[in-house]
Amino acid sequence: MNHFEYRDGVLHCEGVSLAAIAAAAGTPAYVYSSATLERHYDVFKQALAPRDALVAFAVKANANLAVIATLAARGAGADTVSQGEIQRALRAGVPANRIIFSGVGKTAEELAFALKAGVYQINVESIAEMEMLSAVAASLNAQAPLAIRVNPDVGAGGHEKISTGGGATKFGVSAELALSLYARAHADPHLSPKGLAVHIGSQIRDLAPLEAAFRFMRGLTEKLRSDGLPIERLDLGGGLGVPYFNEPDPPSPAEYAAMINRVMDGLDIKLAFEPGRMIAGNAGVLLSRVIRIQARPRPILVLDAGLNDLIRPAMYEAFHDIKPVRETSAPQAAVDVVGPICETGDIFARNRTLAPLKPGDLAAFMTAGAYGAVMASTYNARELIAEVLVRGDRFEIVRRRWTVEEQMALETIPDWA
Repeated sequence: MNHFEYRDGVLHCEGVSLAAIAAAAGTPAYVYSSATLERHYDVFKQALAPRDALVAFAVKANANLAVIATLAARGAGADTVSQGEIQRALRAGVPANRIIFSGVGKTAEELAFALKAGVYQINVESIAEMEMLSAVAASLNAQAPLAIRVNPDVGAGGHEKISTGGGATKFGVSAELALSLYARAHADPHLSPKGLAVHIGSQIRDLAPLEAAFRFMRGLTEKLRSDGLPIERLDLGGGLGVPYFNEPDPPSPAEYAAMINRVMDGLDIKLAFEPGRMIAGNAGVLLSRVIRIQARPRPILVLDAGLNDLIRPAMYEAFHDIKPVRETSAPQAAVDVVGPICETGDIFARNRTLAPLKPGDLAAFMTAGAYGAVMASTYNARELIAEVLVRGDRFEIVRRRWTVEEQMALETIPDWA
């Protein structure tokens, strides 16, 4: 579900027309719906009831402070993969004891920052990382709360680049090593092992691989307990897909929760989840304007948004529905949709059947609230895209456009140049 719909022939985000937002914020720009963010979090959280699970929003999906703050106000935690994401979560009002720190490349400085902040847990992904964490905790005279991330050799996801649970990926450790590390952590005075973690991929549209991974995790939990090692938490990651309009609908949060309850029935364990795309994906659109139309055998729509603003189609062959901001009943036709970047790969869609658009018209890329603005860049010396948050009939520019002049102010030309 989302809160983007046509009213009086103009596409609106909640009570605000996208045309009004374009006039105020310029294009291209990301536009987010507070109501959609809140609804998606609430539906996910309520589906898990009566379990008091930690729902930690995956900040990597959308790191805008206003978005994180909107979710924090509903009780969301944060799943983070860098010190910068921890800082953003804290600034947005997420309590430290609801922050999970994941990722394979944590530095000693980042681990120290996380421990000083008092995060909920640090998900350890290798022997070397656990040794570093122990040394950092010892230097701070602290005990580090940790979970061992397990790679169950169950891969899933909407693209090979977002499948993280296969045995050949860089994420997590084998089950055998996880059991060994967990026992080793219990013997370390500077480590406080709390549980196990797993995350097998993103944009998953089938519950079967998730269920297989979760049953695997239950088995490891029971094995640890049979060995006399206490374990209080399972972090089951995220990955539940969202509808991108050209695909069958993924399982609902209710179906997902029913599977969780079936797998975890009778197991006394705290659960944590790391949804990102499922909460933010349909809560945002990329607003763009047509620059010109190139007449070819098939017309080419050149937009002012490029792969530097939305890289998913170029990187993942991802599909985004494209809607005209002004509704029309005119016959649709096949076109190619491209951006202005000097790359052949700057293509959003080939042979896409769309309503007619002319230079100056506005178009919205749907389901762009996750992995859009966070992956944007200033490639081709372009301004960094703006972000807008809507609530009811109000909106605010929550990240202003970063101009080229501001970017150049960070640079210096040496005397010898």
